[in-house]
Amino acid sequence: MLKLMQLELKKFHLAGYIRSALIANACILGLICLIALDSQSEGGAPEFTRYTQLLDLMDNLVRGTFIVFASVLLCRFIVDEFKSKSITILFMYPIHRKKLMIAKLLVVLLFTFLSIMISEIVITAAIHLLNQFVVIVPDQLTLAVLGQQSVRTLMNAVATSFMGLVPLYMGMRKYSVPTTIVTSILIVALLFSNNNGPTLSSIALVQIGFSVLGMLVAYAAIRRIEYKDI
Repeated sequence: MLKLMQLELKKFHLAGYIRSALIANACILGLICLIALDSQSEGGAPEFTRYTQLLDLMDNLVRGTFIVFASVLLCRFIVDEFKSKSITILFMYPIHRKKLMIAKLLVVLLFTFLSIMISEIVITAAIHLLNQFVVIVPDQLTLAVLGQQSVRTLMNAVATSFMGLVPLYMGMRKYSVPTTIVTSILIVALLFSNNNGPTLSSIALVQIGFSVLGMLVAYAAIRRIEYKDI
């Protein structure tokens, strides 16, 4: 399985997606700083009075970003190959179809999970460092806050990794790349839109429901690959 995953990574040049993820991190950091400093420049109250508020926003931005990233990877690794019928070349090798699909899905899952974890660590560290020079949030980042955020980030990263698989269902119906990506954007808009209140993603049952849906989509894709005619 690891060998198959390595071949997939080599085949699709994941380094380009890593660079894109770094650019996304810079944009998220810039947006958070802009929101914080803009409210202060107008002489109003700080946008963020506690670190927990800022970390909540960062968490939503990072998870929403990488759900869309996951859909792009699904398009490249799976949908595109079925659309162009290049998957038939892989089916000619003495490799079990299910193992091939599992390898592709695992690459997407691991990329999404690791990207969320690393992004939140990097952005949190960058904000804490910048806060020593420019007041982004008039609060101290305590070990208690870091501990709570670490546990939540881990749980959310696992859940979001599976949520990112949901667009595959729509994409595989007609092997449509735009449909896959648009579905991911709609999911992000539904779960992470915030009108000065809690988002749907903050509700545990909603998050669990979408995660289970992602697992079911992955299971269906693996199960049906044996009977798929290209």
